[in-house]
Amino acid sequence: MPLQPDLLGPPSLTVQPIVGQSGPRLWVKRLAIWEEPGGEKVRDISFRPGLNIIWSPDGGDALSSESPTDAIGHGSGKTLFCRLLRYCLGEDRYAADDQRERVGVAFLNGIVGAEVMLDGVCWAILRPLGVRRRHMAVAGGNLDEIAAGEGTSTGLEPFLDAVESTILTTGLAALIFGQRSDRRSWPIALAWLTRDQECRFNDVLEWRSTASDSDSPARGMTQTEKLDALRAFIVAITPEEHAKRAEVANLDDQRRALEQEIGHRRWEIDRTQSRLAGALGASAETLADGPLAVEQMRKAAQDRLASAAKLPAGQPRSDIDAAGREHEGARAEWTRLEAERIRIEATIPESEKMASQLQGELPGISFSKSEAESPICPICDVPIDRALAEGCGVSHKLPDLEACRQRLALRKKNIEDEINRLAGLRSARTQTHQQLALAKQGLDQLAESLAAIEKARDAREGAWYAARRLVDDVERLSELIGTQETARKSAREIVSRLETERAVLGAFRDKQARVFGRLTEKFDPIVRRLVGSDVKGRVTLSGNGLEPNVNMGGDRTTAAIDSLKVLAFDLAVLCLSIEGATRVPAFLIHDSPREADLGLSIYHRLFRLVTEIEGAGGLPQFQYIVTTTTRPPGNLAVEPWLRLTLRGSPSTERLLRRDL
Repeated sequence: MPLQPDLLGPPSLTVQPIVGQSGPRLWVKRLAIWEEPGGEKVRDISFRPGLNIIWSPDGGDALSSESPTDAIGHGSGKTLFCRLLRYCLGEDRYAADDQRERVGVAFLNGIVGAEVMLDGVCWAILRPLGVRRRHMAVAGGNLDEIAAGEGTSTGLEPFLDAVESTILTTGLAALIFGQRSDRRSWPIALAWLTRDQECRFNDVLEWRSTASDSDSPARGMTQTEKLDALRAFIVAITPEEHAKRAEVANLDDQRRALEQEIGHRRWEIDRTQSRLAGALGASAETLADGPLAVEQMRKAAQDRLASAAKLPAGQPRSDIDAAGREHEGARAEWTRLEAERIRIEATIPESEKMASQLQGELPGISFSKSEAESPICPICDVPIDRALAEGCGVSHKLPDLEACRQRLALRKKNIEDEINRLAGLRSARTQTHQQLALAKQGLDQLAESLAAIEKARDAREGAWYAARRLVDDVERLSELIGTQETARKSAREIVSRLETERAVLGAFRDKQARVFGRLTEKFDPIVRRLVGSDVKGRVTLSGNGLEPNVNMGGDRTTAAIDSLKVLAFDLAVLCLSIEGATRVPAFLIHDSPREADLGLSIYHRLFRLVTEIEGAGGLPQFQYIVTTTTRPPGNLAVEPWLRLTLRGSPSTERLLRRDL
């Protein structure tokens, strides 16, 4: 139905709810907090379809029936309230680590529960605040009974699966995540529909701030991924376009990889060409570009190889082999002589010792011979001659004179032989030293000759191999240039394909103009209602992304206008959701939008606009929960719109009714 028709001005906001629908498809009916299962409730807050206000007044901004206080409206638990709602709707955490720790200490066995209406079915959802680990989601369950009991934990999966299948539809995840379509899309939608206060309503695609310490998967998404998700939610993207976007992204990745590869290869080509030019004695000025330079260097390298192949041989191979054999023969002879010298040097001391021993035995043998010539009786010590003359009655044994003479002669001969042997050894030593010196001299000469022959051979072979390496390097340069040209050709083809595919994407965007036209039909009158009739609003999708524009004598981009754009955009999508034109429920939670530089007059118009949307189709077909420290318009600061009043002090007036 039209809201405040203006026959003479621009079209007013119209919202046509789905015929036969008795209420929002998803809305929160109740939120309750218990200090422990079965214990006294800390809070029990009921909600309604349509506008629900949670107010934490400043000290001088109380209701007329109340006395002003000095308390400020902050620190009362408004943001915690929003996060507990998100927690019951499926988000993993309800606060930052330090705050959850304080809440867990104060409510060791505390639980929070919600009754959530989903397509007419009341889901009882229960989640722990402290050490308990029981998470419950029961369709048609009684929240108080579940909170007081000790039933088996079901987890939140039954509720999340129901949301995915009934409202978001199973094909939505494929549009958002592509190949990762097994992931849930509801956490992404929840992040958008329940923005962090820390995002300050700065941008349409800012849903979860890092400062909020939320585990929402939206935090890990790029702006492009979030834009695709938002477009999927408002039915502004098709599977064909999503596939085409993935193809364009893949082509763009290929293009970047090729450009990086071409840059690295360009550096290698320049370095190789510079090195070859220096080795071939060419200058950069004399070389042509590209393949022509390769041909110049190839000819120079082949000329150098031909020249190296014609170098004087120095020595034929047979001479090198003969010199080697002669050198080895001389080394063998020198080795033999050295061994002989060592043997002689070792034998001479033995011969000298033997001659000395023989010389020492000679006096004893001579004395024995003398005794044999004039023998003395060994028994009575009387000369044998006297004994023979006078007679001896004791002994008749005489010394063997001949044996003594033979022994003496033998010793003399042995001494003479050993002296001769020693003289021979000393002579051989002298001769061996002389031969060894001559052999060493010859060996050194042969070694020098062989080294000179080998050096000449190596110089010839080195020049040839160096020339051969230059030829190979030129061919390698030719391959690099050929590969570079192929890569450049591929890059040009990819760029051409990218231009074509991006044109196709542009056509897809043009096809979605109807969706954004319908969105603009809601956005423009909402902006006019909030700011003034001389303002124009428009939502477009371009290559730069989603662009909500507010024209006030030109496109405005101040902080206040940016916040207004976000609020107006969310409300415009809410209106489309009421009409069933999106894949998300007609559900919004805004945490203190006034604090995002929103003017007071605009703020009051926001509340009045939402209440007017409530009247479209009889019963409200949406739920909008908003927290505020600024007093709502007087006629709305009462029930049924005002659902809860919180204060920063005393502590009993805070959400959890105590200091943490």
